[in-house]
Amino acid sequence: MSMPHVVIYTDGGCDPNPGRGAWAALIIIDGIEKELSGSIPASTNNRMELTAAIEALRSLKAPSQIDLYTDSTYVMKGMIEWMTKWLAKNWRGSAGPVLNKDLWQALLAETARHTIKWHWVKGHSTNRYNQRVDALVQKARR
Repeated sequence: MSMPHVVIYTDGGCDPNPGRGAWAALIIIDGIEKELSGSIPASTNNRMELTAAIEALRSLKAPSQIDLYTDSTYVMKGMIEWMTKWLAKNWRGSAGPVLNKDLWQALLAETARHTIKWHWVKGHSTNRYNQRVDALVQKARR
């Protein structure tokens, strides 16, 4: 039995940074769209970007083939470039302990049951799904 194909768009942000933060995700399965969002009184942009991906993946009931789109180079590079090095060095990066380790560990745990292709999308561009999750972040931050 093949895994379902899921498309996810995520976004997160704070204003000011650090400050009141919010995250959002748009999940598309078989043409059906589901929106998720939330806010945290005190956070950072990077923590909110990570939270968006974590919460989107947590919401999936079954292992899936996922195309996950983020406008965060931090999340993208963390998952496809830095993670292997961090794990090999016991969660240490070139500048010392990895920041946001708790969320990186949570994201890594959520990714374990899925097959994920990570995609970067330019933020605040013409991508309607990225614009939609950005609007959800703005709304959740209020």
